[in-house]
Amino acid sequence: MSDHRSRFLQLALQAQALRFGQFTLKSGRQSPYFFNAGRFDSGARLAGLAACYADAVEEAGLAFDLLFGPAYKGIPLATALACEFARRGRDLPVAFNRKEAKDHGEGGLLIGAPLEDRRVLIVDDVITAGTAIREALGLIRAGGGQQAGIVVALDRQEALGDPAAGSLRRSAAQSVAEETGVPVVAVANLHDLLDFAGESAELVHHRDQLLAYRARYGSGPADAGTTD
Repeated sequence: MSDHRSRFLQLALQAQALRFGQFTLKSGRQSPYFFNAGRFDSGARLAGLAACYADAVEEAGLAFDLLFGPAYKGIPLATALACEFARRGRDLPVAFNRKEAKDHGEGGLLIGAPLEDRRVLIVDDVITAGTAIREALGLIRAGGGQQAGIVVALDRQEALGDPAAGSLRRSAAQSVAEETGVPVVAVANLHDLLDFAGESAELVHHRDQLLAYRARYGSGPADAGTTD
């Protein structure tokens, strides 16, 4: 496992952004783990998280000129990542959107640097249904920007809809990437979490539940989640 993956998972545990137990997701599924990027709620935690994002982006080799944070969680994430890149010697412009258009002052849906003729990297926490990401991609196109990529903290690698409905099970990240042609990079994913749990004496007892969940809901071929 790359260092930024294990470092991110350790930071997430320390911040209680990553928790184990029984959680009901928005989809109604019962998950043995839960991730909430909102728990990275201090300067030090955000700085550590941003460093993991930056390492993942640099490893992926994406070419981009601007960071875009979809409202709401993407806004502090893109801002923190911009600060991390500045610390590394690269000063990047940042933009984000409002949930509702402003009808006074400067108006509009977008705040920050102009998108026109810039290669835009979207920064968010997760891709669940892909709705917010597709909205952001539409805003980037409307603003004259080029879609360079999407980076998220955690890819649950979880099938959309009913996994039993077909032999090929697509995750939200896979669906967005295939539909738009925009590469999606995750700091870590469920496979990394399984490796991380297997190497930790404190977490190894959660691994069987994670494997069972992946077998039932994992993305990819219908039998892809059944093997270790």
